[in-house]
Amino acid sequence: MVGKKAFLIGWLGGLAVFAVSLTFHAPLAIDAVPGGILDHQAAPDAASVDAIQQAWETAGLTSQARLAMITDLIFIGIYGVGAALGGLYFRARDGWLLKALGLITLAAALVFLVTDYVETILQFIQLMRFEGSDTLAGIASKMGPAKVVTFLVALFGPILALILERFSYGKP
Repeated sequence: MVGKKAFLIGWLGGLAVFAVSLTFHAPLAIDAVPGGILDHQAAPDAASVDAIQQAWETAGLTSQARLAMITDLIFIGIYGVGAALGGLYFRARDGWLLKALGLITLAAALVFLVTDYVETILQFIQLMRFEGSDTLAGIASKMGPAKVVTFLVALFGPILALILERFSYGKP
């Protein structure tokens, strides 16, 4: 059985790493790439990726982009595993609602891990090669919607479950 402490350390730790990661992403939002890393994630083809990467290189931000993507990879793992631990923790609690929230959170965390890792790894490959790929960009850009939805479910599911656990079932 997963303990509450392990879940909270992983999940909250992941959110803390996310906050730090955002500081690495901020400089990538320049006039030519106003959405920063989000534009790179959504780039549907090689030409779009190449234009973004060229703009970053011109601005002296290629190393910053690499570092930002590395922080993403770290965040994805910590947050995704933490959220999955939360799902397992709440699945083991009493009450059908906590069990359901646990199952939903677990499923969301697993889908988040897969979609965000696929997206970020494919982005990172293109950045390291400094060459866009229609195939890699196309796959990466399609991960976005599922990644965002599952991130939000893995964020709000545990919050709701913690509230329900506290007020419906008392402290564990």
